[in-house]
Amino acid sequence: MSTIGNASLNAARRTQELNELKAVDVLVIGGGVTGAGVALDAAARGLSVALVEKHDLAFGTSRWSSKLVHGGLRYLASGHVGIAYESAVERGILMKTTAPHLVHPVPQIAPWLPQAKFVQAALLRSAFLGGDVLRTFARTSDDYLPHSRRVSSAEILRYAPTLRPEGMRGGFLTWDGQLYDDARLVVAIARTAAQYGARILTHVAATEVTGQGAVLVDQLTGDQRSVDARIVINATGIWADQVASGIKLRPSRGTHLVLPQSVFGGLSAVLTVPVPGELRRVVMAIPAPDDRVYVGLTDVDAPGPVDDVPRATEAEIDFLLNTISAAVQQPVTRADLLGTYAGLRPLLDTGHHSGTADISRRHAVITSDDGVVTIVGGKLTTYRRMAQDALDTALDRSDVEVRRQCETHRIPLVGAADRVHLAAVRAPARFVQRYGVEAPRVIDGPPELREPIAPGLRTTYAELRFAVRHEGALTEDDVLDRRTRIGLSAADRELALPAVREAFAAV
Repeated sequence: MSTIGNASLNAARRTQELNELKAVDVLVIGGGVTGAGVALDAAARGLSVALVEKHDLAFGTSRWSSKLVHGGLRYLASGHVGIAYESAVERGILMKTTAPHLVHPVPQIAPWLPQAKFVQAALLRSAFLGGDVLRTFARTSDDYLPHSRRVSSAEILRYAPTLRPEGMRGGFLTWDGQLYDDARLVVAIARTAAQYGARILTHVAATEVTGQGAVLVDQLTGDQRSVDARIVINATGIWADQVASGIKLRPSRGTHLVLPQSVFGGLSAVLTVPVPGELRRVVMAIPAPDDRVYVGLTDVDAPGPVDDVPRATEAEIDFLLNTISAAVQQPVTRADLLGTYAGLRPLLDTGHHSGTADISRRHAVITSDDGVVTIVGGKLTTYRRMAQDALDTALDRSDVEVRRQCETHRIPLVGAADRVHLAAVRAPARFVQRYGVEAPRVIDGPPELREPIAPGLRTTYAELRFAVRHEGALTEDDVLDRRTRIGLSAADRELALPAVREAFAAV
């Protein structure tokens, strides 16, 4: 399959496809990772598909993750073996087939710190060993994810130089998957769906939704039109109960801090620090692109109205700073912060009265009385399976005939290739990590396009141009907050804004 061409999303394509839209086999509402996954699955089965998103691709929870492709250790530790196994299988598909350019192995260390109790260390070691078993059953070889092992304090400190060495009793090392960026994954899925013929229509709201279609409102022009659909799938995540009836959610907020790598002295592994006084809770410091580290996460009830952009609370910021500071030589303070971000998980309310950390992350497919099929719960790693289950449920209830069964476990996303081909791509590593085999086309052009857009930023003019021409960015925020992650830092956003405006003007 070609890498650009039909996979290009831009304003002109959106206008044409929206104007021509009258009826489809499948209408997907929601442009997060699951909605994009449903659109790809349906289009690959030969169905006509339209995905509508009120804001932008990855506008909601999908861009607020830890950027980790988990093997399910947390669920294994809490006894949810089925969810853990599903996570391990889907992680392998992402790493080997779907998105090898966006997902890479990352070491994860768990130092045995003086404040950690023996039972906490034992639980972590057991979870890591359980992860090894899951990897074996999921057929993920040691070439991708080596097995866990006990390591010395010296080795721990090589990965995390700023840890306090006093009283450390070695630790444990395992491997997991890490996304270059979660929003880029969503964009890649959506572009691949478009390559199969799906209409990807961002900044289009769905109103008056039923199992037979919806009224669509163009958020850029105000124009309205009705679309008929034989299947309607609600993949709006935390807003699912606003689209379909019979849905009751219990949102959980997860918060992360954005810090410079300089604070951690070159952290090269995911650092896992147990929360004092709690057996199964940890805080993680996660190395990220562009010399950043994400520290998270919290898991707290988030009742009340759902904000378009959730905010970290002062208490959550203090909790994360205090927990990570207890493990490092120099305390991390608010003065070090580049920014924060928080996301709401769309957990299904099961009537469980304890904290949201105890609610199952298993996804659920619910069909309303009017025929709308809703997918909620789950997590980013298992988006493909969630999409498959939602579409299979909808097809079982409809008279829509499909040419083929689900094939998304075999479909590489745009830019994807195996490790040998990725290593041979003639482009700087930064571009290969973001665009895979598309990287040479991104940087094709005058040398000045490969220059950083502002002092202290690594983003180039070529990336901004590509976002507008091929990745469906329609507004400045689309570029700053989703196609790049410049917007995670308010100061960086101000620096980048003139170049983003220039990119739109050029197109």
